[in-house]
Amino acid sequence: MPLTLASLVQHSALKLSVRAGEGRLDTPVRWAHVSELADPVPYMEGGELLLITAMKLDAEDPEEMRRYVRRLSAAGVVGIGFAIGVNYEAVPEALVEAATAEDMPLLEVPRRTPFLAISKAVSAALAADQYRAVTAGFEAQRELTRAALSADGPAELLTKLAAHVHGWAALYDTSGAVVAAAPDWAARRAARLTPDVERLRERPAPASAVVGGSEDRVELQSLGTGRRARGALAVGTGAPLGTAERYAVHSAVALLTLTTERSRSLHDAESRLGAAVLRMLLAGQAEHAQAVAGDLYGALLDAPFRILVAEPALAGTAQPEGLALLADAVESAAARTGETLLTVPEPGRLVVLAADGGSAVQACVAHAEALESRRGREAAGEPEPDELVLGLSAPAMASGVAAAFKQADQALAVARRRGRPLVEHEDLAAGSVLPLLADEAVRAFADGTLRALREHDEKGRGDLVASLQAWLSRHGQWDAAAADLGVHRHTLRYRMRRVEEILGRSLDDPDVRMELWLALKATAPS
Repeated sequence: MPLTLASLVQHSALKLSVRAGEGRLDTPVRWAHVSELADPVPYMEGGELLLITAMKLDAEDPEEMRRYVRRLSAAGVVGIGFAIGVNYEAVPEALVEAATAEDMPLLEVPRRTPFLAISKAVSAALAADQYRAVTAGFEAQRELTRAALSADGPAELLTKLAAHVHGWAALYDTSGAVVAAAPDWAARRAARLTPDVERLRERPAPASAVVGGSEDRVELQSLGTGRRARGALAVGTGAPLGTAERYAVHSAVALLTLTTERSRSLHDAESRLGAAVLRMLLAGQAEHAQAVAGDLYGALLDAPFRILVAEPALAGTAQPEGLALLADAVESAAARTGETLLTVPEPGRLVVLAADGGSAVQACVAHAEALESRRGREAAGEPEPDELVLGLSAPAMASGVAAAFKQADQALAVARRRGRPLVEHEDLAAGSVLPLLADEAVRAFADGTLRALREHDEKGRGDLVASLQAWLSRHGQWDAAAADLGVHRHTLRYRMRRVEEILGRSLDDPDVRMELWLALKATAPS
């Protein structure tokens, strides 16, 4: 319990009596200070019990006492101790009235009680309170350490921490999602603070913030030793943390940071193993890869999965923040649902193997949708450094990794060409090939292929381009194509012979017909 004015009044050896401010005796005392200055305010920090004899004050002047007490109250002085029998035989009424008006506690100090005794009592009480706080903090540290080493790990630690601070505690992952909370009801409260956690994550670790509301006061602490936070801890209480509670919070931050960094080291080792497994799969050694994957990735390779390949949208960005954010998003999503995930960071790209239909794949899609939405709100221009392009393969098994990897790469190339954050290979296979003709190189080829025919038509010598399109659309049926054009079939035959003469290619060749049809489609108005 902190030292209060009431504690001093109840101290049997001091014999203090209350003359004013009886309703504020529960105010904590930070120190006892003796000053006979007419204005001691410049030397006050707040929270002091000021001890005086009124050596340089006219304590019987009501106006002077009102100004004096008002200045002390504004400076945060919590009480006045007035020694009688020194300069005044009793506490002057002017001082009593001024203290009463300001609701300032005024204690009468008898002559036989020296100020030194009061200072010693305050010092001893503060030291005892500090000792209790430190002892409680060390006990909390031991209890939290045991909890962190238990089978439940962070969840058990949060339970113990919430009990120590008489409030609640929550742990967030790198994406700002709630991983665990104690008590259980705190999860809903913690989830509402995700925007605050995201803002905290943008600051270099370690970072902290206090967010207050109508419900409680919440302290946020980032976790991690690097520049980027690896998570965050939230502690909600009804009042500011005391010394013992703050020791407990600092211990929890240290333990959770240690756990997070240890997990990161294990994650890096797993990533190296995952890269080796991926190389074996791409080399067609599915059996060897599954043997090496063991329990770590075996469940992932035994069921259909997808391959995702992500690269920065901004050319020349070797290690963008965007790839790290995407990795955090998919790993957090997989961790929340217990999915197995294989991530392989490469220079300038990220490769992910994730369960088909799982939360990690959904997180990829959601991440891409968020990028596309943000891009839509901003003016067209160069992509931001954290923007990505993603290619997603069709579902595959371990024996088909090489094909799936090629699919993801192809989808990525289409996404980059179309300026879209994500393209799924299944969409390409299920859709039309015609959207692929939007590439500038295809248009240039088409323009070159049809240029001679267009120049012929521009000179008024016939309508060869329209005739060619009608004939190809009718699969070489002369009568139907001629009817579409409104000409005789012999006229159409003549025009097709001119097309062959001008292009130097035979329309009997199916490859020629295919190329001409695609050229017509590529150059057609949108």
